Amino acid sequence: MWPSGVGSRQPCPRESALRRAAISGNINALPPHNVPTGRSVRVFICSNPDDTEAERNALKEHVYPKLRDFCRENYGIEFQVVDLYWGVDPEEWDSPELQRLRMKLLEECLKTSAGPCFVVSRLGPQVERHDRLWWEKSTAASECQGEVESAEFEMILDAAVEAGLDTHILEEWYCRDENSVPPAYYLKPKAQMLKNYQNSMESSSAAKTKNDKAWRNVSEEIKRIFRTAVLQLQEKGTMKSAQAKKFLCSALEDELDFALGKQTPAFLRKCVCYIRKISNFDRFAKLPEMSRYMDIVVSGDRVMRNQEAYERLLKVRDEFIPTVVAASNLRVYSSITHCDMKLGYSQEVESNYVEGLCKQFYEDMVDIIQATVQQNFDTESDPLYDEILQHLSLCQTYAAIYEFKTESLDYIQEYLMPSKGSRMSPMVVYGGPCTGKTLLLSEVAKQAYTWLQKEMGPETDPVVIVRFIGSSQLSTDLRTLLQSICEQIALNYRCLIHFLPNKIQEMRELLINLLGESSFHRPLVIVLDALEQLSDADEVRKLWWLPIHLPRTVRIVVSTLPNKHGILQKLRHLIHDDGYYVELIQRDRKVCSQTLKQQLLGVKRKVTSGQQIYVNEALAKCTLPMFVNLIYREVVHWRSHKDVDDRSLCSTVHESIEQLFYSVENKLGQRFVFRALGYITMAKAGLTEVELEDILSLDNIVLGDVIVATYLKNPLRISYDLVARLKEELDGYLVERQVRNVTLMVWANRHLHLIAQKLYLSNEEDVHQMHSLLAEYFLGAWSGGRKKIFTYDNNHFTSLNISHHKNPHHQQHEKTSSDKYSYDRQTPEQPWVFQCNLLEPDIFFVNHRKMTELVYHLTRSGRTDDLMFGVIMNFSWLYTMIKIGQFEKALTDIDLAYSYTQEKELKFLATTLRSVKVKVLKNPASLSAELQQRLLPVVTSLPKLRHLLLECDKDGPKYCSIVPLHSSMDVTYSPERLPLCSSYMQIVEILPTLAPNIVLVALEDGSVSTWDVESRQLLRQIDTARSVVLGIRLTTDEKYLVVATTKNTLLIYDNHKSCLLSEVEIKGSKHAGVTGGVAFINGFTLSTHHALAWLEASKDVNVIDLLYGWPLYQFHCWYEVTCVQCSPDGMYAFCGQYLNTASIFHLGNGDKLATVTSEFSGGFVKSILVLDTLNQMVMIDNEGSLSVWNTKEITNPRLMEDYDCRGDDSEVVGIELSEDQRSILICKARSIEVLDTKVWKMVEKFKAKRTERFVAAVLSKNGQSIVASMENTSSIFVWRRDSGQCMASLIEISGAIVKLIKSVHHNLLLSVASSGVLSVWDIDIITAMSNIDKTGKKIQTLLLSGREDYVFTMDGSEAVHKWNFNTGFIETVFKHEGIVENCVLTSSGDLMVTSDDKSSQYIWQTNSGENIFRINGQRISQLLITHNDQFVVSLCEQNASRVWRLATGHKVCNILVTLQNALITTANTFLVGTSKNKLLAVSLWSGSVSKKFVCDDGITIVNFKLIPDCPDCVVFITSTETVFIWSVADESVCRRVQLPTNFLKNLEDFQISPNGKLGIISKGDENINVLDLHSGKLRLVHAAGIIWRQKLSRDGRYLVYVCFRNCDEDDDAGVVSNLIVMRLADGKSIGTCSLYKTPTFLSLSQRALNIIIGFEDGSIGTYTVVDRVDAALKIKIATSNSRQIVNNASQKVRPKCGNHSFKAVADCTWRESTEVFSRDSPINVSDSGEGESTTPTKKTELLQ
Repeated sequence: MWPSGVGSRQPCPRESALRRAAISGNINALPPHNVPTGRSVRVFICSNPDDTEAERNALKEHVYPKLRDFCRENYGIEFQVVDLYWGVDPEEWDSPELQRLRMKLLEECLKTSAGPCFVVSRLGPQVERHDRLWWEKSTAASECQGEVESAEFEMILDAAVEAGLDTHILEEWYCRDENSVPPAYYLKPKAQMLKNYQNSMESSSAAKTKNDKAWRNVSEEIKRIFRTAVLQLQEKGTMKSAQAKKFLCSALEDELDFALGKQTPAFLRKCVCYIRKISNFDRFAKLPEMSRYMDIVVSGDRVMRNQEAYERLLKVRDEFIPTVVAASNLRVYSSITHCDMKLGYSQEVESNYVEGLCKQFYEDMVDIIQATVQQNFDTESDPLYDEILQHLSLCQTYAAIYEFKTESLDYIQEYLMPSKGSRMSPMVVYGGPCTGKTLLLSEVAKQAYTWLQKEMGPETDPVVIVRFIGSSQLSTDLRTLLQSICEQIALNYRCLIHFLPNKIQEMRELLINLLGESSFHRPLVIVLDALEQLSDADEVRKLWWLPIHLPRTVRIVVSTLPNKHGILQKLRHLIHDDGYYVELIQRDRKVCSQTLKQQLLGVKRKVTSGQQIYVNEALAKCTLPMFVNLIYREVVHWRSHKDVDDRSLCSTVHESIEQLFYSVENKLGQRFVFRALGYITMAKAGLTEVELEDILSLDNIVLGDVIVATYLKNPLRISYDLVARLKEELDGYLVERQVRNVTLMVWANRHLHLIAQKLYLSNEEDVHQMHSLLAEYFLGAWSGGRKKIFTYDNNHFTSLNISHHKNPHHQQHEKTSSDKYSYDRQTPEQPWVFQCNLLEPDIFFVNHRKMTELVYHLTRSGRTDDLMFGVIMNFSWLYTMIKIGQFEKALTDIDLAYSYTQEKELKFLATTLRSVKVKVLKNPASLSAELQQRLLPVVTSLPKLRHLLLECDKDGPKYCSIVPLHSSMDVTYSPERLPLCSSYMQIVEILPTLAPNIVLVALEDGSVSTWDVESRQLLRQIDTARSVVLGIRLTTDEKYLVVATTKNTLLIYDNHKSCLLSEVEIKGSKHAGVTGGVAFINGFTLSTHHALAWLEASKDVNVIDLLYGWPLYQFHCWYEVTCVQCSPDGMYAFCGQYLNTASIFHLGNGDKLATVTSEFSGGFVKSILVLDTLNQMVMIDNEGSLSVWNTKEITNPRLMEDYDCRGDDSEVVGIELSEDQRSILICKARSIEVLDTKVWKMVEKFKAKRTERFVAAVLSKNGQSIVASMENTSSIFVWRRDSGQCMASLIEISGAIVKLIKSVHHNLLLSVASSGVLSVWDIDIITAMSNIDKTGKKIQTLLLSGREDYVFTMDGSEAVHKWNFNTGFIETVFKHEGIVENCVLTSSGDLMVTSDDKSSQYIWQTNSGENIFRINGQRISQLLITHNDQFVVSLCEQNASRVWRLATGHKVCNILVTLQNALITTANTFLVGTSKNKLLAVSLWSGSVSKKFVCDDGITIVNFKLIPDCPDCVVFITSTETVFIWSVADESVCRRVQLPTNFLKNLEDFQISPNGKLGIISKGDENINVLDLHSGKLRLVHAAGIIWRQKLSRDGRYLVYVCFRNCDEDDDAGVVSNLIVMRLADGKSIGTCSLYKTPTFLSLSQRALNIIIGFEDGSIGTYTVVDRVDAALKIKIATSNSRQIVNNASQKVRPKCGNHSFKAVADCTWRESTEVFSRDSPINVSDSGEGESTTPTKKTELLQ
C-alpha cells in the first residue's frame, strides 16, 4: 500500500546529499560500509579481562539491556556491545586469533557505529603517585605472536641465542610456512602441541586444568624470549622502534593507539575512558587475589611492583592520554576507591564501585547517543526510499566481492554510452547458475554513474535505477516493481504523478512516458537482475511489459537464466539483434589460475608448485567464478607443509559449498553451525547479528554445546565471538543488506540458500522446533527478565564437573523451584512499535522485524493460538499495519490465519475490516471505536473476539478517546455463496460436513460433488449417471457416504477416497406394492454401522451392514413405514408408520422390542425424536400433534404426554430438537410452535400472515431466537422468542429461498435459492443480531438515573422503557393508558413521574415496576422535580399549574402564570421560565411571581440557561442578539454581551459552562461558536460536518457533538453521522466514532463522561470518554459493568423483560382548584433535608 502523492514529491535543497545520491543511484557517493539508514550503535569495550570481570558482568546484566531498549524506542536502531572477552574461556584471552579478530571488529565499530563506538573500561586499579591516576596491569603484557616474518623470526632467534636464552621452545612451537609472502613462522595450534588437548576440553576438568597450566607456562616463556631478544636488537639498532613495537606492545595498547591516535576531535567525542585508582594498594599487595589487579614481581618473601611495566605505563600516561585529551573533548573519568582497612579490596568495596560505574556508563552512553544520533523517519514515512536503499545496499555488497574482471563489463560499458543515432533495445545478460550475473550487474550499476560522467562531462547528472528482483517484497510482483521504478524516475526528473494507475497495463504506459523525460544531461540507466524471479501473475513472463524500443538516452540491462520459464527464448523473439546479448560462460582455466594467484598475493599468500598441480586439476573441471572463489577460500589457509591430494579440492560448486560448511562446523562446533545457519536460512528476510546472538542464546541445544561451565549464570548467553567468527568464516557468502534501519545477514545467492536448506533444514522435527523458537523470540516471550529453563545433555555437563545440585536431571525426586535452573537470556521486548513519546502516540518507529518475521514463523510452527491472539487479535498490530499503509497485507495475514485455524472469528474480523476500510484509512485513530461498535454485538456468539475488544480497551484510548460501551449497531453480514446449477429443481440433496466450508451436493443428473464453499472449488466428484439419485447420507464419522438411487439400490462409498465399496438392493414386503407403478426407495437413514432403508408403501425396513455391504435382516412393521430414527448410541431403531404407530427394534439382532400407537391415530408419524438424556421418544405426526413415551424400559414404553396441535390445517414442514433437548420446534406451513420438553407445553407460537407460508425454521444455538424463511421471499428472518420481535431480515440476493438446512456441527445454516445458488450462513452471527434490544420507534427523550445504572426512554408510544446501562438490555416496560408525553426521575432513580395525553399522571416504583399512584384530571405540558426529590411541578397550558408533594400527592401551591421551558434553581426556591417577553422567577412555596425581567416591546427571549455554579444567575439571549447574565436575587443584569448581526438567524442550541464563563452556541452549520461571556469574544471552531446536536460536559471541559457527514465524502460504508468529542482547552478533536443509524436524541451523564444516544429504530448506544492526557485515564473500561457481557458467560443469558401496566383507577383526581383522593398514598420518599411523610390523607379528603 503506497501513500498517495509519493510520486509527486519534489526534491528540495533541504534533502540531504546522501538522500539525493541514493535516489539518483550514485552508489559511489554513499558511505562504503552502510547506506544512510543501515545504522546501529556498536560500542567496542577495550579492557583488561583479568581485573574487569565484575564490571563487565554488571554492565552486561544491568546496563546493556537498558541501553538497547533506549536505542530501539527512541531511534529505532540496535545497540550492540562488542566485548570479545565475555563468555570466552580465560585461557583463550591471549589467543592470537582472538586478538586479530578484536582488531578487525574494533575497526568495524569505529567506521560503522552511528553513536558511541569505543569505551576504555576500568583496566585494573590505579596507583597513586604524585596525584596521577593510571592503570598498571592493563598494558604490561605483550601479545603472544601468532605469525612472524621469517627474517624477523630468525633475527630474534639469533639474538635470543646470543643472550644465552634457551630457544628450544620457539623452535618447537613455531613452524616455517613458505606459502606466506614473504615466508613466515606461525604458532602451532594448541590442539596439535598439547597432549589430548581436544579430549581434555570435552572430558575431565582435571585434564583441562593441566593443559591450561602447560599453555600458560609456554606462552609466558615465548613472550619472555621475544621481549628479551627484541629489546636487545632495539638497543643495537638492528630493529627499529616501529618494527619492535608489535612485539613489545600489549593488545590493549594496540587497541588504544588504533582507536584514539590520529583521530579527529569530532570522532573522539564518541569515545569515553574510565580510569580508576585503588588507594593504599601496596599495603594489601601480598593478598593473593590482589595479583589480579597489578603486575607484580615476587622476590623471596617480598612482593613488589613490576618496575619495567610501570615505567612503560608512565610514558603512556604522561604522553599519550594527555595529548589526546588536549586535542579533543575525550571524556575521561577518574575515580578513587578506598580499600577496607582490614579486608583490603573486599567484595563490598568492589560492589560499590561497580554500581557507580554502571550508573555513569549508562548516563554517558545516553548523552553521547543523544548528541550524535539523529532520529531518522525517512524509511518509516517513505516506502519508496526504503525500497531504493534495500537494493543499493545489496548492490554495494555484491560489487565489493566482484573479483573477476571480464570483457563483458567493457561491452556493457560501451552499451551504456548515450547514442546520437537511432533508438536502442535492452541489453540481456544470461548464463547458468553461479556464472556471476548478479555480481556483474552490481558492478555495472555501481560504475554506471562514473562512466557516464567521465564520457559526457562532470556536469552530467545520470540516474541509475537498480532492482534485484525477488530480494524484496515490492520487487517480486510486477505491479509494485513498475510502480517503484516509475516513482523513482518521477522523483529524479521532477515529474508530477497525479494518481497511480490501478491496471498494470496503464502502469506500463506510465513507465514508457516517464522514460521520455531522460536527456543527455540526465541519462537514465535501469538494471534489472533475475527476471525469472518475477511472479507469473498477469502473464509477466511473456515480457509484454518490458520496453523494447528505448529513447537514445535510456539504457536497460536485464539478466536471466537461459532455461527458466522460457524467458530467454521470449527475449529473442522481442530483440532480434545478437549484439544485445551477453552470455556468461565458464572462463579459461589459465585466466582463472592467474586470477587466483593475484587474489592470494593480495593477502600475502601463495601455494607451492606441488599444491598448484591439484589446483589446476580442480580448475580443469570447473571455472565458474563462484567455484574459483571457493577454491581461493580453501587454499588461502593451506600451509606449505600441508599434504594435498586430489580429494583436497572439490570438483563442483555444490560440493565446494558443502565442504565450506563442513570446515566451518569443524572450527566452530557442529551444533552451533547447524542451528546458526539454519536460523539464518529459515528466516523470511534474514537475521541481524544481534538477533542471531539472541536466538542462539535461547536455544538450549546450542548453549549446552558451547557454554563454558563457569558461565552458567545470569545472563545466560552465548559469547559474541562465536557469531563474529561465523561471519568471518563465511565472509562473502553470508552478506549484509540494509532493510528499514537494520542490517540483515542473508545468503549471497540462491545456490548457497538451497544447500544450507538441504544440510540444516532437512529434519522436520528440528525445523518445527526452530520455527517455534523464532516465533517465541519475535513474540517477546522471554523478554523483560523472564527466565527460561535451561535443559542440557547430562553427559556434557558431567564432563565439565558441574556438581549434581546444579543439574535438574538429578533433582527429579526433589521439589525444587524451576527458577533455580532458569536463566535470563536478555532478549529484548518486541512491541509492534517503539514509542518515542508516550504523549504523542503517532510518533513511533515500526518494529519491522517483528512485522516481517512473526506471522511467517507462527504459521510454520503451527502455533495457531499465538497467531490468533498474539497477532491477529492484537489491536496494536492492526493499528500499525493501517498506519504504515499495509491494510491489504493485514487482511492477507488474517485470511492466512483463518486458513490455518478455521476460526469463524477471524473470518468475521476480515469482513468487518473490509467494511470500515475507507473510514480507517482516512482516520486510523478511529479504528478502536469502529471495531468495538461492530464486535460488541457479536461477542457473545463469537467469544474469541473478546481478546481483541480488551486490546481495544487497553490501547485504543491512546488514539481515540471515545470508547463504545454498548453498541446497537446492526450486524452487517454476507454469506458465502456457491452456484450449484441453473435451478433448485436439479438439486436432490445438500449435506453439511464436519468441515465448516465443505458440503456434499447431489444433483438429479446422478453426480455427487464435494465443494469447498469458500474457495468455490470442486474437491471431488462421484458420478452415478446410470441411475437417478434419490438421496445421500453420511455416517457421523463421515467415513461412509451412502447414495440411494431409483434402481432401489444403496451405493456405499468411501467418502474420503470417493470409491465405491458396495451396492445393495433394497427389497419390499411381498404383499406391498404401489398401484400402477414400481415402488422406489421411500427413505433411508444411517446409524453408526448400519444403513436402514424402506420402499414406498412398504411395511419392511431393510438393515444393511456398512462395513461389509450386505443385508442383515428386515424389520417387519404393522403398517406402512413413514420414517426411521436410530438412537444416538446406534443400538435401537424407531420406525414410524401410518396410523401414528411406531415400532422399536434392536439393531444388533433385529428383534422387535415394542410397538406403540398414539391416540391421534388419524395421520402418520412425520418424525421421531429420541431424547436420550431423558430416556424419552417423541412421535410427531403430519399435523404437528405429538406423543411422548418414556423409553427407560425399552420393551415397554410408557405414554407420558399427548399433545394435540391440530386445528390450523397446515402440514408440518420441519421439526428440530434444540441442542440442550429442552425445546422442540415444529414448523408448519402457517405457524411455528415451540414446545418446552420439561412441561410438554407450547411456550411460543408464531403465526404467518394470511398470504404467507413458512418454508423452514430452525433454532439458534442458545434456543432464544428462531431463524426462518417464507415462501416466495428472498429473506431470512430472525425472531426473538421472548418478545416476538422480528430483529433482522437478511436479504438473499440470489433469489427466493426454497430450502433451509442446518449444520449441527458448526451452527451453520445452508439456504438454497430458486436460482440454484447455495448460501452458507453463520447462525451465531445471525442470532447476534437479536441481541440488540429495540423499542421499534425512534427514541424521543432519554433520561439517566442518578446512579447512572439505568436509562429511561420515551418513543412516542404508550410505554416508557427502562434499559440497563451496563448491558444495553430492556429490563422493564412501563405501560400507560395514553401516549407518554413527560417523564422525570428522582435523583436516585427509584421513583418515576410520568404524564400522558389522557390527562393522567403516574408515579412508578422503578425497581418493582409498580404504578403506586395515579392522578387524573389535567393534561400536563411539562413535569419537573426539585433537586431534593420532595416536590413535583406539573405545568399546564390550559389550567393552573401545580406544585405538589411527591411523598403524599398533596398540593403545595398553584401557579397561575403560564411558563415555558421552565427550570428549577439549584436551591429549590424558584421556578424560572419564560412567558412572552418576560423571564419570570416563581416561588415554589407560594406560586407567585417573585422576580422578573421584562424586555422592551417587540423583543422576545430566545433561550435561557441556569449557571450550575451560580445558583442565582440566569443567562439568556434575546431576539436583539444580546446575551444577558441576570441575577435573580438582585433582579439586576450582571453582564451584557452583544452578538454579531444576524447571528441568531438559525439558532439550534445554547450551552453554558458550569462556571458561566463560556457559552457554546450552535446554528446548524459546520461551526462551533465559543462565546467568552466575560470578554465578549466569539471564537469559531470548525466541525467535521453540519452539527445536529451538541452537549457540554458537566465540568465544561469537553464538547460532545453529533454532525452529519458531508455529501461529497466517498464512503459507501453506511455512515450516517459522526460522534465527536472536542477538548475545549485546545480545540482539539480527541475522538471520532461513526454512527450507522440516524440519531434522534443525545444525552450526557452527570458524573463520568458517558454518552447515551437514542436512534431512529428504537435502540440506544452508550459510550464513554477517556482522555489520555487527563486523570480520566484512571477509568478502567475493561472492568466496567458494560463488559460483563464479554467477560462473564452467565451474562449471555438475557434477563426476562418485565411488563408493568398502569392503574385502571386513579388515586386522585384534579379539578379546577381541588384534588379528590380515592385512597391513602403509598408513596415513600426520603431526603436528608426532610423526614418521611407519615401522615397520608384520608380517603375522599378535599384539599384547598
